[in-house]
Amino acid sequence: MAVEPRQAIAVAVRRLRALTVWHSIAISVTLLYTVWLAVRTTRDHFGLGTSAYDFGLYDQGLWLLSQGKAPFVTLMGRNLFGDHTSFILLPLVPLYWFVGSTGLLFVVQAITLGIGALPIWKLTRLLLDSLPMSCVAVVAYLLHPALTFTGMENFHPDAALAPLIAWAIYAAVAYRWAQYVTAVVLILMVKEDTALFVVALGAWVAIRRDRHVGVVTIVGSLWVALLFLFAVLRGIVGVPYRNEWRLPFGGLGGLIRTTFTRPDKLIAHLVSGERPLYLLQLLAPVGFVALVRPEIALLGTLPLLSNLVSTFWYQSQIEYHYAVQFVPIVVIGAMFGISRLAEHLRVWFVSVVLVASIVCAYIWTPLPFMRTEMPRWSPSHPAVDAAHEAINRVPEGAVVSAYHTLTAHMARRERIYVFPTPYRRVLFGADVFAKGDRLPFAEEVQYVILPRELEGETAIDWQTERLFFDVVYGNDWWTVYERVR
Repeated sequence: MAVEPRQAIAVAVRRLRALTVWHSIAISVTLLYTVWLAVRTTRDHFGLGTSAYDFGLYDQGLWLLSQGKAPFVTLMGRNLFGDHTSFILLPLVPLYWFVGSTGLLFVVQAITLGIGALPIWKLTRLLLDSLPMSCVAVVAYLLHPALTFTGMENFHPDAALAPLIAWAIYAAVAYRWAQYVTAVVLILMVKEDTALFVVALGAWVAIRRDRHVGVVTIVGSLWVALLFLFAVLRGIVGVPYRNEWRLPFGGLGGLIRTTFTRPDKLIAHLVSGERPLYLLQLLAPVGFVALVRPEIALLGTLPLLSNLVSTFWYQSQIEYHYAVQFVPIVVIGAMFGISRLAEHLRVWFVSVVLVASIVCAYIWTPLPFMRTEMPRWSPSHPAVDAAHEAINRVPEGAVVSAYHTLTAHMARRERIYVFPTPYRRVLFGADVFAKGDRLPFAEEVQYVILPRELEGETAIDWQTERLFFDVVYGNDWWTVYERVR
């Protein structure tokens, strides 16, 4: 039955009148955080603070899809979905029909991270039946260092895991199975390895909620992961897993063999380097309260082990997007643990979470007035206007090789390369170790944009190719070259 406008307005008014000061605080801090993050990251982008990796490649792939073309991303030399099976990006394609700004994805990412506060609020309200405690949970979520670091690390589809994991756990705890299925499916669409979390969630559901739903979750997530690895990724790039080089002890076989024959070596690896600090930075922002009753915190075990095992340094650093999936897990884990305590203890433990989140934010989270700062990139810098003057000299359909910071603003074309590619391969193609060779289509590049002053390898690479180009525009910062022979 259709709802009359007058009736809908009356319902909305009643709900607004029911809002308390705690609702107002939670809504205000969430909106403030989201707007700040969107403004900060778009300013950094327009100040030439972003690059092909990891922004331009997504912008080019989505733009190609919006034009009805195959998303072969020339900035990295492979299909957009041959890097990761991030089909969660597809709903963003229609936005490219209406929004021309290259800052679009940063606004989307800020909104995505901010909206994760909603399921955090709802689940804490369900568990603790307390508005102030729900407000504390929202604050702990927004202040966690991994959330803001992910928002400021260019653009990554992984940002969607923050609200989706919170939503999935909320739906599982609340027996809302339609919402649960939707959230789980969307999580699996973020990346091929998100099944690591979903399998654990399915096991928890099977034990604590509904055995049938849990088993279906486990089997379904494993099937999707195998499909993505052996059908999609292998079909696109020729191998199901491009990153086996990140596994210690010589690859998957060596890792399995070491696990059973020399577990001491594996344990030593897991606690080596900065990995203990990484664990501290994940758990300290909730005062380690997630470990009081750790069954929710344990949902992150498999992804966490994946990050700790990896020899890829970024995966065990709080500053990179690999950590964002743990933010809702530890915050909800803390609130779940508190809900299992006696009533008279809850206020004390929630207070621990609040104090810990504020202290850790001051130490580690790159927010205003905090100790940790990130580099700022100002759109008013003279190099920025000069860059756009140079970019405007290049025809829209031209094949271009450009300096990496400029590619983030030129990605919406069919063929653009990050200099020195294609003259010297760097981070191009399915094989991460393939580098140094001249690609066969190098002569097809029509324009090159480089800084006026060249240094190091850039100068050496361009010295060879310079003979085939003439300068068509130059300013104090950038030079545009056009192929003439």
